[in-house]
Amino acid sequence: MNAETAQNEKKVEDPKTNPEEGQVKTEDPQTEDKKTETKPTEAVEPNSAAVNNLRVLENIEVKLTVEVGNTEIAIKDLLRLNEGSVVELDRLAGDPLDILANGTKIAKGEVVMVGEKFGIRFTEVVAPEELVQNL
Repeated sequence: MNAETAQNEKKVEDPKTNPEEGQVKTEDPQTEDKKTETKPTEAVEPNSAAVNNLRVLENIEVKLTVEVGNTEIAIKDLLRLNEGSVVELDRLAGDPLDILANGTKIAKGEVVMVGEKFGIRFTEVVAPEELVQNL
């Protein structure tokens, strides 16, 4: 292909002549040949397979845990614990608690009463991008 032919070549995207999404037709006015190139689709349609796959995951149960705090102690101190023993944790009273889903931190929250049971109010939720990085 010479330089003049390359300049005359133009790309046309026409949904009427090419109904398949992601197709680009290349026309060369000096020849009768038409070539079709495929380009990747950039946008995900709402009814795509990815959305359907997420719907399948919606019914999977995960274990939600609220962590008040933690600490490390020696085994000899652990063996000496009995009723009434107090172990100091690494968190201050009033600090938000960690909320874990299957062991992965997803939020922070505070304890509330729901009737006669304890509940947790979410006060800060981890960004989805951070969750994916932690996997």
